Amino acid sequence: MSDLFQRSTRALDAFLPASSRKRTIPITFARVGAERSELSALTSAERTFLKSSEFGFARGEIALLPDEKGDVARVVAGIGKAEKNALETLSGGDLFAVCALANRLPDGDYHIDAELTEPTLAATAWALSSYRFDAYRNEAPGKSARLRLDKLADRPTAEALAQSIFLGRDLINTPANDLGPEELEQAARALADTFDASCEVTIGDALLDKNFPLIHAVGRASTRPPRLIDFSWGEPDHPKVTLVGKGVVFDTGGLNIKPGNSMMLMKKDMGGAAATLATARLIMETGLPVRLRVLIPAVENAVAGNAFRPGDVLPSHAGITVEIGNTDAEGRLVLADALSLADGDEPDLVISLATLTGSARVALGPDLPAFYATSDDVAAAMEKSAHDVHDPFWRMPFWDGYEGTLKSPVADVCHISTGPFAGSITAALFLRRFVKHAATYAHLDMYGWTPSAKPGRPAGGEAQCARAIHAYLSERYGRGASR
Repeated sequence: MSDLFQRSTRALDAFLPASSRKRTIPITFARVGAERSELSALTSAERTFLKSSEFGFARGEIALLPDEKGDVARVVAGIGKAEKNALETLSGGDLFAVCALANRLPDGDYHIDAELTEPTLAATAWALSSYRFDAYRNEAPGKSARLRLDKLADRPTAEALAQSIFLGRDLINTPANDLGPEELEQAARALADTFDASCEVTIGDALLDKNFPLIHAVGRASTRPPRLIDFSWGEPDHPKVTLVGKGVVFDTGGLNIKPGNSMMLMKKDMGGAAATLATARLIMETGLPVRLRVLIPAVENAVAGNAFRPGDVLPSHAGITVEIGNTDAEGRLVLADALSLADGDEPDLVISLATLTGSARVALGPDLPAFYATSDDVAAAMEKSAHDVHDPFWRMPFWDGYEGTLKSPVADVCHISTGPFAGSITAALFLRRFVKHAATYAHLDMYGWTPSAKPGRPAGGEAQCARAIHAYLSERYGRGASR
């Protein structure tokens, strides 16, 4: 699936070439109650058109103003009840929301007719909203609305952000018949090769030889062999940052098989791996001075005579024996072996990303990943970065009081809790057992999917947390940053 990596370059189509001298259509933003001052550039006829069309200036409302030929001469976009005048007062999530226009405008070339407080964030919002997943459509892809960037926008960063998120979205949106463990490996190898990273993959029964029994157990029932993808990039003397992504390419639930309606979206159960690869691409593209390691256990949780069973007791890479409570909680098992491997390097920071529990969705919904961290200082800094780039998550506690719910009468630990409560927390506590030596461990329990379109987030697969993690790492490890 290396073509998925190449298709991420479509994000470049969201912007006009820097050298272009083409005429562009202005986009004017105006708030409720201050239309007169903010529409001073409009002609009398254009203001009359707006009034007659009963345009209300609500957040997200747009009007296409025609010229004498009927072509679009100007776009007016509402920003709602902003407190101060015009778009330059907006920042963060508000700015992101109002600038995510690309998929709502006719084909053409545009520019934002305002000074921007955060031009790079605005450009990123525009690019992310232009995404289309058309790999399985027979019609030729259409043209798209393109933006002439503000002169203060950081074009390379905006393009890198969009390309990386496109890669993650493409991976999640690709159906499981075309994206198995091998294809996920191919996408990871293509990414590693592009940035001269070293890559090693352990496949099938070799997982047992190298002491990854949990990864092997979860994936052995599939005709597509499980594997552990491991690639590294950066200077060896730079701070070690390790990303671990859950790569369950399809989850039937195993012998605890899911009902049909719960299986429909299980192609997205490798969303953690997709977000990990998107984050890795961002780190490498922007040249952050870290020693990056990426670990992806890639498996299919299938049903067959050799599938692992509820009640089985399995060894792990860390030497901890694990009693299986439910085969549909397979993600934490494959992550456990990968986290144990990551921990052996004693990295500065380990981050796991996974579509792990329904409990996190019940608590926080699809848009807000649950976030755990062993360091309060790191947690606060990561939350700030997430807020700044409008890629949110919400901190949950590693609540030690629930450790007892993971007790097993026959093994060191049961991999699910004994009751129905706090499922995301107990899953995080299980994972934390396999990280002993890293300076800080952070875990993100994400959905990886946008059920209905939102600004900058078309419906479908979403590489949640990638932009937030990159923003945090840039702040912490970027050149000149204090550590």
